Amino acid sequence: MRGWEKQQGQLFYQLNPEEMIPQNHPIRQIRHLCNQVLDKLSHKLDGLYAEKGKPGIPPERLLRALILQKLYSIRSMRQMEEHLHYHFLYRWFVGLQPDEKPWDHSTVSLNQSRLLEGEIAKEFLAAVVDLADENQLLSNEHFTVDGTLLEAAASLKSFKALKNPQQPEDDDPGNPTVNFHGKKRCNQTHRSTTDPEARLYRKGKGKEAKLSYMGHKIMDNRQGLVVEAEATQATGTAEVEASERMFVRLRQRVGKKRLTVGEDKGYDRKTHIQALRQMKITPHVAVNTHSGSGLIDGRTYCQKGYAISQRKRKRIEETFGWDKLIGGLNRLKQKGLLLADMQVKWTAGVYNLVRMAKLTLQPG
Repeated sequence: MRGWEKQQGQLFYQLNPEEMIPQNHPIRQIRHLCNQVLDKLSHKLDGLYAEKGKPGIPPERLLRALILQKLYSIRSMRQMEEHLHYHFLYRWFVGLQPDEKPWDHSTVSLNQSRLLEGEIAKEFLAAVVDLADENQLLSNEHFTVDGTLLEAAASLKSFKALKNPQQPEDDDPGNPTVNFHGKKRCNQTHRSTTDPEARLYRKGKGKEAKLSYMGHKIMDNRQGLVVEAEATQATGTAEVEASERMFVRLRQRVGKKRLTVGEDKGYDRKTHIQALRQMKITPHVAVNTHSGSGLIDGRTYCQKGYAISQRKRKRIEETFGWDKLIGGLNRLKQKGLLLADMQVKWTAGVYNLVRMAKLTLQPG
């Protein structure tokens, strides 16, 4: 017998948010880990707000919304606000009651400067790494370093000469016609008018040049978790310089024990390998047979650990793939190096939460 649709709903509904989310849903474990991380950040968040005045939106809710944005590839906080109006799972994860009105999308933008000044993204990643260490998910001895190109939120049309910039050929100021074919352009003579810190860079020979930044990571080889991350301007030496800076910070956490690091042949440079060895780090760097340092010889690549490092280092590409496909870093949505660095660190922390949720068996 055919059923008939009822147009008139009930006057009152009784809903329990906990019962609406399936018990075996992976978001439960992620939220459990997320709450532990936010508890570690509570003292840091206290220092960002005045002791007197009108209470604002709890920062934990704003940070959960930023985490949720990465988890579900939500492209903007405007779209996030729209989803919070009708998506029950999103409301439950953020901490909104079923009848509570979501905040305006501009709230996160207004709090962005506060988050930057407090280095919340850096503290968030550090808290996630500490939680992973407490759950014995890190080796703290064997690591991998690599970098990737991040396309900036700027068009090539904005890349103009510092002196005597070319005038557009039509009267459309919003999207002018610009013909730069056959003209030499470089970072020394040109700059983007919309994102001056972005640099023209290409990934390799035969590839097109794009306005870009670079993202860098150190990955722990045991479970593929990111322990350090940062963004830099796109230059030919950025990967090596960022690697050394990140290892200086990592040393402060792991102590003076001997470490190993797997790197591709782009890191096979004499000064870099010498710097790693001075920090008591064994460089398991792929040998560059054309223009290598000559410092990686049989004493290094004949060891069993070297082969393991070279096999494990490929896993770091999985983290970059997640960042770009799921985390929204295929093209940056904000301008400036500070915001790029914030996005790289934040996305690395969220990736770790997803990875840790699969590895831990704590109750949700």
